[in-house]
Amino acid sequence: MNHEPDFFQNLRAELSSVRLWVDRAIVLGYAVAAGLFVVGFTMASEWAFSMFQSLHGSHPWAVLVWTPALTAAIVWATRRWFRGASGSGIPQIKAALNPDLPPEQRGLFASLRLTVAKIGLGAAGFLAGLSIGREGPSVQVAAGVMQHAKRWLSPHSTIDTRSLLVAGGAAGIAAAFNAPLAGVVFAIEELSGRLEARASGVIITGIVLAGLVAVSVFGNLSYFGVIRVPPVGWNLLGPGLAVALASGVAGGLFSRLMIASLTGAPQRLNRWRARWPVRFAAVGGLLIAVIGLVTGGVTFGAGSEAVKQMLAGHDELTPLYTLLKFIATWLTAWCGVPGGIFAPSLSIGAGIGDGIAQLAGADLGPALIAMGMAGFLAAVTQAPLTAFIIVMEMVDGHSMVLSLMACAMLASLVSRMISRPLYEALAEHLVGAASARAPQKPVPAEVHPPPTLP
Repeated sequence: MNHEPDFFQNLRAELSSVRLWVDRAIVLGYAVAAGLFVVGFTMASEWAFSMFQSLHGSHPWAVLVWTPALTAAIVWATRRWFRGASGSGIPQIKAALNPDLPPEQRGLFASLRLTVAKIGLGAAGFLAGLSIGREGPSVQVAAGVMQHAKRWLSPHSTIDTRSLLVAGGAAGIAAAFNAPLAGVVFAIEELSGRLEARASGVIITGIVLAGLVAVSVFGNLSYFGVIRVPPVGWNLLGPGLAVALASGVAGGLFSRLMIASLTGAPQRLNRWRARWPVRFAAVGGLLIAVIGLVTGGVTFGAGSEAVKQMLAGHDELTPLYTLLKFIATWLTAWCGVPGGIFAPSLSIGAGIGDGIAQLAGADLGPALIAMGMAGFLAAVTQAPLTAFIIVMEMVDGHSMVLSLMACAMLASLVSRMISRPLYEALAEHLVGAASARAPQKPVPAEVHPPPTLP
């Protein structure tokens, strides 16, 4: 028979174990530390990009030397000392969570050493003016901090390394975007596939504390402010459908292009990249610098400022500039520098929505821009729930919940017809590469029974 819980019995059980509360205190402390690391990464990235903007503003042509030189230096340092810090950071954490990866190899993708390297090299990418974001790397930064807590927990603790990695990754998203709900959904949709009862408390605690640290430093503000959307009616149906389809196709092509580039598909350029990675990075940095000069600096960095200007009614990313931002983001990732694609994807999606808004009517501009952000991000990541919740929390767009959800779902569906899931494909590639480099255990020789005498 089922019995109602005994409050006093449960209270005595909770208070009887001092070690249980010590373990919980350790996890709470590491969650706060994860939030502080993400805040530090944010401040370092903003400072680095402001330095680049000062250089670009005073000596525009200097970026033709500065960007390729620094890009080559970043790739050289990453490949020499911190291979696990390359790229976004989300595929690395997915690889660390992959059951096919031996537990002793998780340190290849998540550790305090990689956390510090990711912050330094990621900030250097902003200093170079590359088209990267800090939100994806924040996942690896926070997860690297949280997993370190395992060595201080009791041997019988129910909190395992997997739970700590998921909690850290979710906390990184929550702190980077100031979007706690998005952190929870990201943990379910992208990292773990589900929340186990024993791990849910750790994950929620990590998200709350990391988010509180970010809010205490930057304030409880929406990432892109509050958009002013007129009453949504049937006049949004046609343009909104166009934004969803365009975002889905563009995001699917971007995802497929990224997978082919970063998994070393058998192409001449990828063979050259594998043979001379630093030279390849220098050439890529030069192309990114040229694109930035052609666009007046709009394609440099994450693109968040361009999105804010578009939401305010200023055309920062014309259709041509949106295409060039697409190319600059792909080239940056292809070079192999530590940096994410979340923020650049949002700016590309905003450019798609703004371009369609010019045809549909300026009064629909903010709504279509927000839908484009959700649609393109959902198409690239194929995580529509995370995408629309991130955008909803970033623009305080609760009045557009259904529109953002529908756009993200449709764009993700279109993308799935074009490409495999980006982060999953990259994570599988990382696991395969790590397994290939791992030393093989010797296979014992086959023992034959002695022959029987006749």
